[in-house]
Amino acid sequence: MAQPASAVQPAQLQRSLGLWVAVAIVIGTVIGSGIFLVPKNMINAVGSPQLVFAVWIFGGFLSLAGALTYAELSAAMPEAGGEYAYLREAYGPMWAFIYGWTQMWVAKSGSIATLATAFFAYLANFFPQLETKLAVIPIPMIGELQISNGQLVAMIVILVLGAVNYFGVRFGGGVQVSVTIVKVALIAAIIVVGITFPAGSLSNFSTSTKAAGGVAGFFAALVAALWAYDGWNNVAMVSSEIRDPQRNLPRALILGTIAVIAIYILANVAYFFVLSASEVSTTDRVAAEMMRRIFGSSGAAAVSLAAMISIFAALNGSILTGARVPYAMARDGLFFSPIAKVHPRFCTPSNSILVLTVWASLLVLSGGYEQLFTYVIFSSWILYGMATASVIVLRHKRPDMKRPYLTIGYPVVPVLFVLVAIALLISTLQNSPAESLKGIGIILAGLPFYVYWRKRLFAASPTP
Repeated sequence: MAQPASAVQPAQLQRSLGLWVAVAIVIGTVIGSGIFLVPKNMINAVGSPQLVFAVWIFGGFLSLAGALTYAELSAAMPEAGGEYAYLREAYGPMWAFIYGWTQMWVAKSGSIATLATAFFAYLANFFPQLETKLAVIPIPMIGELQISNGQLVAMIVILVLGAVNYFGVRFGGGVQVSVTIVKVALIAAIIVVGITFPAGSLSNFSTSTKAAGGVAGFFAALVAALWAYDGWNNVAMVSSEIRDPQRNLPRALILGTIAVIAIYILANVAYFFVLSASEVSTTDRVAAEMMRRIFGSSGAAAVSLAAMISIFAALNGSILTGARVPYAMARDGLFFSPIAKVHPRFCTPSNSILVLTVWASLLVLSGGYEQLFTYVIFSSWILYGMATASVIVLRHKRPDMKRPYLTIGYPVVPVLFVLVAIALLISTLQNSPAESLKGIGIILAGLPFYVYWRKRLFAASPTP
């Protein structure tokens, strides 16, 4: 006998992802376009390869400190949305909403748009016509909106990957593992080629270039490095779909972050073994220039292909994980209710995936690579710092909470992370005030919507 419609349980997210998918999400989402693009910014900020390595190492240990802290939080609260759940439990629903609002409209969507922008920039090496402008639209009080063939391609890539993740988390996870394996193999090949180049020289590590230097230069380089490291936290967003999350989430966060640190440092060893500091400082695509030095134009083309595959994996991981944040908000009644729907057949937050990818594809039209990543880093690190501090808050607020994993080096590790986050935000505000203030403005713009949804939530609650 069939159950009445009222007795049918709504579809739920399923724990379908194992350890290696979770590790692939960490590695695949972190390693995107940054490692191919940001060394120029870093050397121009600090002036010497030694300081570039110091920034990479510092940024890596900072990311690892965050991963160690998130390992405790994710194991204790393996819920959809990651930081959304941590901020809600530590500080209340308003801060959780602000995080989700920022992720939806700026941080995650902006990161996806930035990656897609970088994807078409590399694709343009093979198809220069992608840079052809299709239209220039004047917008009052803002300026001109320029639309190119490449931007349309970037938008299509976002929407296609949205469709991949719409049709099942296992499908999206399988794509993530496959593409991550390919891209790590390609990057490893680039590293080996660079460090075994007969004409390479250790003396390049002692070269230098004119740079601002000092504390301001260090933090400017750190912003670039942290863009390259950004994404280590993404696996926490999909916590509700990880099998045995109490064990697999801490493992994935720690193993994935350590692997990324090693890959980034080795890649920079290869770059500076082949190129001098001044050569790195004048090339936008350092890996391509290194391979061009070794193999000519075919080497540069190989790097462009590797970068595209790398960016593709990062895009897929960002969409897979990022869509869980607006879903978690809507499930709690703090966002549009249709976003909380789980597809009855595919068991994915289907509406959330659609909304995130459509919005991110529109953001592709909003600005250049550096401008977008400044928005993302500044707005993200306000809430990364708060989320990391929540491990301390919850130790006092919720001492009874089950914690299958405890942060190594507590409380020094999370405190160090929070202090550096504060310093980074101050430096970014000084160096990029316009972009930083726009990020703050978008965060504050969410408060009236929070008040609206909270009122609706209370109005819908049954009167005792």
